Amino acid sequence: MAPITRRRLGKIALNAAGVLVFLFAVFPVYWMVSTSFKTNDQIFTTDFIPFPTEFTLDHLNRVLTEGVAGNSIWLYMRNSAIVALGTVLIGAAFALLAATAIARFRFRGRTGFLVVLLIVQMIPCEALLIPLFLNVKRLGLYDHLLGLIVINVGLTLPFGIWMLRTFVAAVPTSLEEAAWIDGATRFTAFWKVLFPLVAPGLVATSIFSFITAWNELIFALILMSDSSGYTMPVALQFFFGQRGTDWGAIMAGSTMMTIPVVVFFLLVQRRMVSGLVAGAVKG
Repeated sequence: MAPITRRRLGKIALNAAGVLVFLFAVFPVYWMVSTSFKTNDQIFTTDFIPFPTEFTLDHLNRVLTEGVAGNSIWLYMRNSAIVALGTVLIGAAFALLAATAIARFRFRGRTGFLVVLLIVQMIPCEALLIPLFLNVKRLGLYDHLLGLIVINVGLTLPFGIWMLRTFVAAVPTSLEEAAWIDGATRFTAFWKVLFPLVAPGLVATSIFSFITAWNELIFALILMSDSSGYTMPVALQFFFGQRGTDWGAIMAGSTMMTIPVVVFFLLVQRRMVSGLVAGAVKG
């Protein structure tokens, strides 16, 4: 009986730890959403109010109707969507091609390239502000959303290459060789055999790239001087003023920002957990 009791106690402790981690992760999101529906009296009170006792849509209505910096909030949402989706599409394509080359081919400088990727990941973004700003201006991409897309692709590409390299290396080369024997070209073998098997890794890197580009603030603030090119994180900064902070509007805008991320994850999460390689090769 003693071993069974210990096992049960271990499961109970593990489940309790999982619940605590879940609450720790979900509570900030819940507080953000609930605050967006609270009145100002409930927001600025010193009492702890876990949920709105009086629901109000004033904050959300103000964000939607009044806009920010003379523009509609939907303009900033559109800019963020363009930057995020552009980063995902371009970054995923380059990351997959680079990961395939690293995992499938042996060439001089391969190890050094991987080391450089690690070093790039260690460099803080603040240290890259000035050189990236100068390069963007030199390319004529200052005050353009394409400039933000290029920057975000550069920021997310090292992580994407490292992750996809593992997925590509896990796919047996015998699958591609079998396709070549059947008459398939290298491109056909890549598209029909390798791509479907590494799709879960591609989805995982896409989620990371989307969230990174969607929430990016520093470069969007520096590389955009025209308010019509601001993204949502920059637009939310206008609710912080010298006379105070409009927490209701900030929470309402942040809630609006969260919805596209959740929708994007729900659309791709099924693909993320599917496509296992196990059983692909016959003995």
